Amino acid sequence: MKNVIAYIRVSSGKQERSGLGIKAQREYIATAAKSNGWNVVAEFVETVSGTIAPADRPECSKAIAACKEHNADFVVAKLDRVGRDVEHVAGLMKRVDVKVATMPNADNFALHLFAALAEQEREFIAQRTKDAMAALQRDADAGKADAVAKVERRTHGLEKGRGKATGRDGKATKAAVAKAAALNAVVRPHLESCLYNKLTTLQAVADCLNAKGLRTSRGSEFNPTAVRRLMLALKLSFEKAA
Repeated sequence: MKNVIAYIRVSSGKQERSGLGIKAQREYIATAAKSNGWNVVAEFVETVSGTIAPADRPECSKAIAACKEHNADFVVAKLDRVGRDVEHVAGLMKRVDVKVATMPNADNFALHLFAALAEQEREFIAQRTKDAMAALQRDADAGKADAVAKVERRTHGLEKGRGKATGRDGKATKAAVAKAAALNAVVRPHLESCLYNKLTTLQAVADCLNAKGLRTSRGSEFNPTAVRRLMLALKLSFEKAA
């Protein structure tokens, strides 16, 4: 019977409190251990981002040391519990033999390939998302109503998430809203005037506001992005002005 050291990682406090991430990983490892004749000598659990190298994680370091002490393999439920960076996976494999519960027969070479492919796929997805957001922003800056609406929903979602992150973030958001409200009381009539003049692009509206001598809360001239944010804050759109 082969000795193994179980390592379980969750990346957020929410996962830790729910127990879902930990429970699921523990079940994966227990099932693989039973099927493959592994003896789970010890288990190490921690809440830490996968962006941190395994050797820099306190509990992971303990798990590595335990592997050497008990002549055991290092086992995780899934490969991404080691990390999402192929260098992290490769670095750990130089120190211990790694087993993955969801593919127990894969050796270090195979796991390295899986890690490299997974990292490449994430890079592809990230680039596609970046390109799609850039295209959406260009359409929003050009004043396309559907694009402006999508950007508005995304911005609202991000701001809501940031506001809930901590009490400090919530206070900062309230302060920003108050500051924006004071500015909007002055700018709104001029913005509505520009919109009712049948301007159809964010750049045209920015030029209109700048021609009136108006400035953003930071004292700079309006640009398409600043206009878009102002329109979102005031719930104004080109359609409503039509």
